[in-house]
Amino acid sequence: MPHLESARGGLCGSITLAEMTALSIELLSQTCHTGKAAHFRDTGLRGGTGRRAIIRKKSTLDDVARLARVSPITVSRAIRNPQMVSEELRLRIDRAVRKLGYVPDVAASRLASARSHAIGVIVPTLYNVIFSEYLQALHEVFLPMGFQIVVVNSRYSQEEEERAVRTLLGQRVEAMIIVGVNHTETTRQMLVRSRIPVIETFQIAEDPIGINIGLDQVRAGHDATRALLKAGFRRVGFIFGIRDERAAERHTGYEHAMADAGQTTAGLVKFLTQPSSVALGARIMGQFADGRFPEAVFCIDDNLALGAMQECRRFGLRIPDDIAILGFHDLEFAAFASPSLSSIATHRYETGKLAAEQTLRLLNGTSVKERKVMNLGYKLVSRQSTPVISLDASG
Repeated sequence: MPHLESARGGLCGSITLAEMTALSIELLSQTCHTGKAAHFRDTGLRGGTGRRAIIRKKSTLDDVARLARVSPITVSRAIRNPQMVSEELRLRIDRAVRKLGYVPDVAASRLASARSHAIGVIVPTLYNVIFSEYLQALHEVFLPMGFQIVVVNSRYSQEEEERAVRTLLGQRVEAMIIVGVNHTETTRQMLVRSRIPVIETFQIAEDPIGINIGLDQVRAGHDATRALLKAGFRRVGFIFGIRDERAAERHTGYEHAMADAGQTTAGLVKFLTQPSSVALGARIMGQFADGRFPEAVFCIDDNLALGAMQECRRFGLRIPDDIAILGFHDLEFAAFASPSLSSIATHRYETGKLAAEQTLRLLNGTSVKERKVMNLGYKLVSRQSTPVISLDASG
């Protein structure tokens, strides 16, 4: 991209046409916000630039530049692409921004650039702690690189996901990161035709759109159930809430493992179609009270597992002597529950971090249509809620 050199030298340095346009639109938008024409005066900055500043009550980009003793172009560059300025300069500008309470005009920056610096992220729910580490990792990687993430809740619905994809593409996101691999045909076509990086996560896809980062959910469900069967349990139960595609795949793995062992699952699978929670786990576990409790229970996640343990204690069942409980995801509280919860540990933070890093790599490369599957696997963490159990092999 062509650059413009300051005719007077001084503080401006080398600027791109996009940065100059961003600055012009920023100044124009600040005038529009006040409803008055901008008034100018010579600031008399050191170096003889004769730069003119907008005078008004609301802090402007020029105000930040004067306080930080840099050019407005440098301020604009530091805000939009902090990696392009030195650490000392970035901190100085950041202090000025904070002191003045300056709020950048994002719309102006987008108008001035062919890039939106926005990444679309679609998750099935905003209320399940399972995705908090994943989103944290995305933020930690993208924000220092000047990108904002736009998170949309698909509510476990492929139709909602389709609408989310259409909306995000309309906002000119530069890449799309999605939890899940099963989409409507329309969603898949939109993503393929968009020609932006697409990262599908948390599952393994047979035919990925772009980069696929996750784990084999069917195998994980099979291996978890197999670990309980190897420990000598025969009546192994399975409980779940909303049967999303990941829960469905784990359920399939459970059914396969039980069939391989010659065990029936009749009366051993219980569920309520509601979002996962500790209270829901207790309610589902209570359904076994109408008949015979299983010897062990594989829970779709740790929230349900914790509720299941509480319900077992309410019925006087000793864990793991009378019944063993195995969770999934190994959330932070699992190690501190009483008894501590055995669980299948998944790499949620690592999934988000790798998804963000792969996205940046594709955006900085010449091709965004690379296809690759990255299986991060899982491991079993055996604690007090089960006898000592192990997987046949690493997930």
